[in-house]
Amino acid sequence: MASLLDTLARPAAILQLLALLGVTFVLLKVLQFYWEKKKIFKALEAFPGPPKHWLHGHNHMVHPETLLHDVVSWGEKYPYAFPRWFGPFLPTLIPAGIDCAFAVCASGEGLLVLNGNKWFHHRKMITPAFHYDVLKSYVTLMSNSVKVMLDKWDKKITEKKSVELFQDVGLMALDSIMKCAFSFNSDLLLFHHSFSVYELSHLLSRRIQTFSFKDIFYDWTPSGRRYRDACKVAQTHTDQVIQERKRLLSNEKEREKIQKKKHLDFLDILLCSKDANGAALSDEDLRAEVDTFMFEGHDTTTSGISWIFYCMSLYPEHQQRCREEIQGILGDRDYVEWEDLGKMPYTTMCIKESLRLFPPVPAVSRQLSKPVTFPDGRSLPAGLLMNIFAIHRNRDVWEDPEVFDPLRFSPENSAHRHSHAFVPFSAGSRNCIGQQFAMNEMKVALALTLRHFEIHPDPSRIPIMIPQIVLKSKNGVYVQLKKIL
Repeated sequence: MASLLDTLARPAAILQLLALLGVTFVLLKVLQFYWEKKKIFKALEAFPGPPKHWLHGHNHMVHPETLLHDVVSWGEKYPYAFPRWFGPFLPTLIPAGIDCAFAVCASGEGLLVLNGNKWFHHRKMITPAFHYDVLKSYVTLMSNSVKVMLDKWDKKITEKKSVELFQDVGLMALDSIMKCAFSFNSDLLLFHHSFSVYELSHLLSRRIQTFSFKDIFYDWTPSGRRYRDACKVAQTHTDQVIQERKRLLSNEKEREKIQKKKHLDFLDILLCSKDANGAALSDEDLRAEVDTFMFEGHDTTTSGISWIFYCMSLYPEHQQRCREEIQGILGDRDYVEWEDLGKMPYTTMCIKESLRLFPPVPAVSRQLSKPVTFPDGRSLPAGLLMNIFAIHRNRDVWEDPEVFDPLRFSPENSAHRHSHAFVPFSAGSRNCIGQQFAMNEMKVALALTLRHFEIHPDPSRIPIMIPQIVLKSKNGVYVQLKKIL
């Protein structure tokens, strides 16, 4: 026994033992990975799809510029659901039918959200921030941000230049979000912080597209260093605002002033929220929720508004009908009020039709948290990543799906349509909590813009759709504006 202990005490023997334990651990992980993937691969055999390469999967068949059209084309050929392979080990299942999508939304977890009790706890505490009484006060702030953008366009059109929508609409949406989240009232933001938000959005899109998920590798790349620097700027700004607001709230007089403000911003509501046990959100949770609202809210709304304007430029008859509706509501006013939003039925239908054709988030992902069985008897195990897109152009759901027809969303045409046929904000329990905020901002932006300008396409610059985190254009989205006198 003593001899064995002496042997183990030697440095070489210790290293050998550690190496053996390390190899054993790696083998166990490999076996676990193998069995999990085997279950998924076996289940996917029941879902026919386009032929795949043993190494590349379907990556060699698609290009960012044609990916969305490829997905729609595959959906027509495999109308229920089909697998999309990113290499040999990473499949997703793309539902093309409503029954499949409904099962996914009911059973899946969002990838970029919390899980389990913590998600439920946060969702419950955040929900009051999107109550209509709160959203009501934001409409004036949105109007102010849109008017700054329109003033900027007034100067641009004197130079007879086309307007690139994503850049200007993005600044407007970010300005609006900052006013609603922080009561931040600078003119289109401090440049340094604004740049960091744009930098993060761009880098995160690239990171997801290249599957650079592991920090240990990504942090050493030039993009990784830029990502860390931009995160630091954005998080430092958020932390400073949170600490300053907490300091004010700790003073009883200042707290009374804040609570008597004409409107409470997103941060005010989060700081005043308590759960059933009287516990507040931690500083880390506060920063995470504010950053999520800011990044998701500004990026998705930018995409939605930009493509809505583009649709208006393509279809002048619908644009004019919206303008007449808006002029009848606003009269001589150059701002939108809360009560106006419910009086725009045709404008709302046009917005929804644009969101159907150009969904701001073209790939809403869900990861199955439990096994799911579809109505036709096929089933999938937990852990499979699924992607929802092709439904908006499914010919079994939408007649002439490529045609821009706002009347699809009239009450009589919508009455018998499945609730999961139109899911621009996802669906199920993990739908977008800020969808009403986004719809309000789209209505305000479209109403004020159509009151001031005619929107025409730029025939020399046809946008090329590319799916990133949000739907963008490879070459920008350009329109020509003509001031209404």
